[in-house]
Amino acid sequence: MKDFLERIVNNLKTKRVDYGDVRVVELEAESIVVKNGIVEAVTHTTDAGFGVRVLKDSAWGFSSSNIIKKSEADKVTKDAQSVARASRMVGSDDVLLSSLEPQKGTYSTRFVSDPMKISLDKKIELLIACDKIMRRDKRIQVSTGLLGFRKTKNHFASTDGSLISQEMTFSGGRLMVHAMDKGEVQSRSYDNYSQAGYEFIDSLDFIHHAERIRDEGLMLLSAQPCPQMKTTVILDADQMVLQVHESCGHPTELDRVLGTEASYAGTSFITLDKLNTFRYGSELVNIVADATTRGGLGTFGWDDEGVPAQRFYLVKNGIFVGYLSSRETAPIVKTSSTGAMRADGWGRIPLIRMTNINLMPGQWRLEDMIADTDDGVYMMTNRSWSIDDRRLNFQFGCEFAQRVKKGKLTEVYKNATYTGITPEFWRSCDALGDKHFWKLFGVPNCGKGEPGQVALVGHGTVPARFRDIQIGIAR
Repeated sequence: MKDFLERIVNNLKTKRVDYGDVRVVELEAESIVVKNGIVEAVTHTTDAGFGVRVLKDSAWGFSSSNIIKKSEADKVTKDAQSVARASRMVGSDDVLLSSLEPQKGTYSTRFVSDPMKISLDKKIELLIACDKIMRRDKRIQVSTGLLGFRKTKNHFASTDGSLISQEMTFSGGRLMVHAMDKGEVQSRSYDNYSQAGYEFIDSLDFIHHAERIRDEGLMLLSAQPCPQMKTTVILDADQMVLQVHESCGHPTELDRVLGTEASYAGTSFITLDKLNTFRYGSELVNIVADATTRGGLGTFGWDDEGVPAQRFYLVKNGIFVGYLSSRETAPIVKTSSTGAMRADGWGRIPLIRMTNINLMPGQWRLEDMIADTDDGVYMMTNRSWSIDDRRLNFQFGCEFAQRVKKGKLTEVYKNATYTGITPEFWRSCDALGDKHFWKLFGVPNCGKGEPGQVALVGHGTVPARFRDIQIGIAR
């Protein structure tokens, strides 16, 4: 592989390109789905290929192939240069890449049990056992269990002198029930994903949670609708995942701010003039991008430009202080790349993507946060979401909610929703769970770009309390 990479890099150097890199990516993936006691799908796929990226006269070119041979390497390298020349003809601003010392080394996921070596029978038996538990009540009309595993090998070299190899292993799964009775349908789910081996599946304790989501799904059938009012809202850590993802992670991607990511998934309200001056949230709010978090889906040794993994603040003591950036965009804000460029496989160019966007813990135990709340609603697990293209106005729905009355959890609410404007919402935060309630979650399906790319993203979060929030849907 080293000879293959060096052949391409040396070819690019002889053509006097401003910059060039090559990535060889090998993928192995497995997915198992059990629905209503039936094994609905078992897939095991492999894929491999390489992509060459070229910068020449401030224009980018890219080409790729799934044929990893020397003759194909020469063809793809030539094609990438042709694309760069064609791109230059349409005109563009001068491209300045932030400086980077040559990077050399390896990275690999630390795990105990290789998920690909665990028998298929064992995986199916777990899902079947969960399915039986979830369908012990006839009102559970649909039950679904899923296990998913992924292994990637990524080899990178650049004309800057970098030579890197990374191997990553991911495991995760999901349980979901749909309860139905007298025309009412309610859903309850449980899932998580990690950069880890099969031991992570054992830690999820699916058997226990299969029973819990069944019972909570049935409770929702007879629950009262979420009222429409302004009140105090406590969001559990699993709901804070999407809150952080949509209203903190995406708007801090610098390509959105600069307008180069606009037509598919929108821009951002965090414009350049707001850096280091804008109050994003209350003084309690600290949000970091951390590609070094152990077990995170967004953890790596180097990004797909060869920039080392980093940990840095996006929001510090409530003030917006940093963007997710690339080598090309970072000089615009007079910084170096924050190492946020990643591609969905060998056939796509890297884009600015979230790594692990983590909400740092506060000082509260969840039970004390509830006890300190005279009147409000406690919401768990995202059910639906909507946010505008600037990541400013949003509405989220949650699967399960309970009223908080005089410091105690009381009746269950169904179809709970809350709305807000991103900075106003985060400024209303007056309590965050402490380090014992901090939990790392994985989002395996973050979409961005045209053609669309899917990224694996992590979020460490805690339960959080927000004051004077609009809940319920106006009729």
